[in-house]
Amino acid sequence: MMKLGCMSLSYKDQFTAGEIDMAGFIDKAYDLRLDGIDIHTRAFESEDPAYLRDIRMRCLRRGLVISYLGVSNDFGRPQEELQEVIDTVKHWVDVAEFIGVPLVRIFAAWNRNDEPEEQVWDRMMPCMEEVAAYGQQKGIVLGLHNHNHGCVTRTGKDVRRILETVDNPYLSHILDTGQYVGSPGSSGQRGTEDPALDFYGSIAETAPLAVHVRAKVYRVSTGEEVWLNYPRIFEILNGVNYNGWVSIVYEGQDEEAEETAVPKAVNYLRQFVPGG
Repeated sequence: MMKLGCMSLSYKDQFTAGEIDMAGFIDKAYDLRLDGIDIHTRAFESEDPAYLRDIRMRCLRRGLVISYLGVSNDFGRPQEELQEVIDTVKHWVDVAEFIGVPLVRIFAAWNRNDEPEEQVWDRMMPCMEEVAAYGQQKGIVLGLHNHNHGCVTRTGKDVRRILETVDNPYLSHILDTGQYVGSPGSSGQRGTEDPALDFYGSIAETAPLAVHVRAKVYRVSTGEEVWLNYPRIFEILNGVNYNGWVSIVYEGQDEEAEETAVPKAVNYLRQFVPGG
């Protein structure tokens, strides 16, 4: 059964303004009758053990699961900076282990203007192998997040190349429905899909590998997501018997405030998530 959740970044404006904190986000998820939440590391107010235990207990008492922690890393940074990046990912694997979260989201690498892309890949791959091995040691899966905007995971084939090269079950895939190149949300032409880039083809390419789906929502003021074709996306997911989390990530703050838009997104996606 698919499960419906929400990512903390869906309320990024309210977090930034101090209008909501982690406890408030958990309560919102409960009020929306969601199954769980995902937490970006920026949402943590502390890493004190007592604080982390409180988050875990708040979720438990509300019947919510923390499905993953999101780390924003870049394994394309210069060689002398990479150990710090690796150590940061490992640190959040440790936090995930402490509070019982099975999955940690990671990025791959961003290209640099001063060198060929293959050199970035050459630096990135050993990092991927090292953090996957650390996740295996700790029993925590690393979820590779596809991303455009200069990231090397801009197509489904790029994601497959990394996963197949590392070949470790503790490096898996978090599928973002809006972040493959050609997407109306990530193409640079907001709201306009580039069909020549086969955005939905990339989703189909990696849907069989996904252990988690980030359901991007950009324009939902009418009660339906306008930029992404969710009937088509869920046809792809159902076609590969996807049976995991579908987590809302709202990014339409430039059109509608989070307070009203996120509940609309929940109601809209619930029709595609049986029991969610």
